[in-house]
Amino acid sequence: MENFKICPISEHCGGCLYQGVPYEEQRAEKENIIREQLTRRKVDDSVFSGLVPALSEYRYRNKMEYTFGDLEIGGELTLGMHKKRHFMSIVTCDECQLVPMDFNRVLRATLDFCVEKGYSFYHKKSHQGLLRNLVVRHGVKTNELLVNIVTSSEDGFDEQAYLDMLLGLKLDNELIGVMRTFNDSLADAVINEGVKILFGRDYYNEEILGLKFKVNAFSFFQTNIEAVERLYGEALALIPDLDSKVVYDLYCGTGTISQLMASKAKKVYGIEIVQDSVDAAIDNAKMNNIDNCNFICGDVKEKLDEVTEKPDMIVVDPPRMGMHDKVVEMLSSYGIEQILYISCNPNTMAMNLEKFSELGYEPVVMKAYDNFPKTKHAEAVTLLVKSGTGANYKMVLPTRQLSKSKERGDVAIGDSESRKLEHRHEPQSSEVDAGVRPMQDKLQKYMLDNKYYETAIPLIRKFSKSYDEYYKKLLIASEKYIELNK
Repeated sequence: MENFKICPISEHCGGCLYQGVPYEEQRAEKENIIREQLTRRKVDDSVFSGLVPALSEYRYRNKMEYTFGDLEIGGELTLGMHKKRHFMSIVTCDECQLVPMDFNRVLRATLDFCVEKGYSFYHKKSHQGLLRNLVVRHGVKTNELLVNIVTSSEDGFDEQAYLDMLLGLKLDNELIGVMRTFNDSLADAVINEGVKILFGRDYYNEEILGLKFKVNAFSFFQTNIEAVERLYGEALALIPDLDSKVVYDLYCGTGTISQLMASKAKKVYGIEIVQDSVDAAIDNAKMNNIDNCNFICGDVKEKLDEVTEKPDMIVVDPPRMGMHDKVVEMLSSYGIEQILYISCNPNTMAMNLEKFSELGYEPVVMKAYDNFPKTKHAEAVTLLVKSGTGANYKMVLPTRQLSKSKERGDVAIGDSESRKLEHRHEPQSSEVDAGVRPMQDKLQKYMLDNKYYETAIPLIRKFSKSYDEYYKKLLIASEKYIELNK
């Protein structure tokens, strides 16, 4: 067990925000920020069940993109993260606590190699220089390591010496690929203008919830595997029965969610704008013997109209900027009962939820996840239901704590262990009389034990107009019980 102290460069590095802050204080502050974002957008935060704690505070990232530069003008070469409030300055971060130790080892060895060789870094203003970025990626379940050094096309980089140096490192993981990417673009980003494989291959393998994934060097992929298994498992458990249904998975990346749903759905259409990710999604589906996923490359706004088969369910997982209002309008126009929104930016999610509300969709379940501790970032899941439709609605109440299997992410779609209120059919009066008492007792005990009646009751009340008499009586009985036990 490592003994983590405050990071020695936390004062300058722009990667972490909460170094030295007790974890519960971090989580409370991030949860309050999310509530404020919801309130600002007039989103009903009574359905927000809070920020789920991180599974691990350290060593959770599987990808880092470092930048070459200097800390001060004319200073020694550095490699790492941008300095806080100083975009042109780079802080060397070879003791980072958020990444596997191999990342720090590769960074330090690469920097020492480049300093010894006397290489220059690429200047953002003059657009001259050799070194631009170092990208390191890691297969958590496969223990594979992929290294990509990004340079301009300027002559002088000793590829063989760099490779020999990396192959001589003592690493915890297997180095399965070393690449050199050429980038003469003026943009301050990793742009692929040509790739040379110096060793091995240009991808690594990963596994999520039992499925295998080939992750190309430039594909988007989840950066915290353990956490995303939990998030996806709980998110997909919110989706009603997928049997024989058509599902849209928008902003699908390498097709992770698409393939997790494909085992039950009739057809899944995944739309993603990055061609490299679409190529990987197609390869991954073949590798997992999945033949009912159709992946489309392009902008969601433009490609939705090209899919002639209309959806029964929509899942969205947009980038940090969220979705354009036009996309929200297009999704709402399908008139389906439920939309599942997975977000890597609760702030832009709140913006989209405000627009959805104007178009007749309201959140009924919302939970955030602290999947990036020490940073300002969080992820969230929201189930939206079309106003006035209660049929087939399934609400999974938040549990007080996760079971051991859920902490590992071993959650299947429609997990039978989840606490659920389900509307399967309209019972006859005899079923109501016979069924209210035991269900009432079960719900009462559940809500009291888990302290979630403040959230559960407003939700049930909100949709009681669409529920049958059984749920109306259940609501009355539950409210009486709560009143007596305050």
